[in-house]
Amino acid sequence: MSYSEEEFLQLSGLQHFRFCRRQWALIHIEQQWAENDRTVDGALIHHNAHDSDFRESRGDCVITRGVSVFSPTLGVSGQCDVLEYHRGNTGIPIQHKEGLWRPYPVEYKRGSPRDDTGDTLQLCGQAMCLEEMLCCDIPEGALYYGEIRRRVVVPLTGELRDQVREMLGQMHDLFRRAHTPKVKPSASCNACSLKEICLPKLMRTRSVAAYLRDSMGGTP
Repeated sequence: MSYSEEEFLQLSGLQHFRFCRRQWALIHIEQQWAENDRTVDGALIHHNAHDSDFRESRGDCVITRGVSVFSPTLGVSGQCDVLEYHRGNTGIPIQHKEGLWRPYPVEYKRGSPRDDTGDTLQLCGQAMCLEEMLCCDIPEGALYYGEIRRRVVVPLTGELRDQVREMLGQMHDLFRRAHTPKVKPSASCNACSLKEICLPKLMRTRSVAAYLRDSMGGTP
């Protein structure tokens, strides 16, 4: 299956979807947004990394920023915060450079490494887009965390790639149906910038039907 450009979803939505499907739908289907300290910090980090005019050579490494990527097969588009090219025995040719260069995506994050985020999914999605665009293999990438100020290498395994495909399939299905999932309140709600829009406590305690019945004097 191949998606048209009009059907492309945002690659960054993988992280939103992994965090909370309702949050993803509020942002990407209903076009709602609100800021908090976490989103502002994250935006500042990504702003510094998304200088698309930046290019630097450091020995056997060429560094670029803000590289646009897309995949008709996955139906997504987005940007790599940093895309490095490492000289080696495998890879792709680069204009005005000798030899082969292996693409190496690096995604910047504000916090510290955690297992319950979509950080690795987003990075893997970027690599899968690059593989389709450049006709090459990208076995690993890295996540740079601002809180610890260092990189964490991420092997882009078959299992991780399968998770990306499955999650994107679910996202496309919800987007086609314009369906916003019901809230599933959790401790993570307190960290969400859309908490006042989503109203998880209200959605948990009363259904809309019950509210209307009570307001109109009906039987609960």
